[in-house]
Amino acid sequence: MDRPPRLKTEIRVAAHLRRVAAAGAFAQVVRKGDPDAGAIAVKVYVGRGEEGPLARLFIQSRDEGGELFWRDAFDGPAPEERVDERLAKDRRIDPDLWIVEIEDRNGRSFLD
Repeated sequence: MDRPPRLKTEIRVAAHLRRVAAAGAFAQVVRKGDPDAGAIAVKVYVGRGEEGPLARLFIQSRDEGGELFWRDAFDGPAPEERVDERLAKDRRIDPDLWIVEIEDRNGRSFLD
């Protein structure tokens, strides 16, 4: 069975940035990866906790059928330092990784 053509990563990232901006939040690409087929990580700043800044990290993955889905790397907010450490490790493993950071007072990721 033929798969439909995949959108380039740079197009998907640009669309995500537009969606975030249209909702009144702020997003930026902090690391560009492969423009055609790089994976995407989305870090969402969610405010301050007792231990300091908190963030959520969503990682793009593929299921057994090859379909993309988003998973929460920490199953909820984690200390921002821990999220940044995870992203640094992922960058070393995958040089094609894109990283998008979002600041939204409601902590939304804008992912489907």
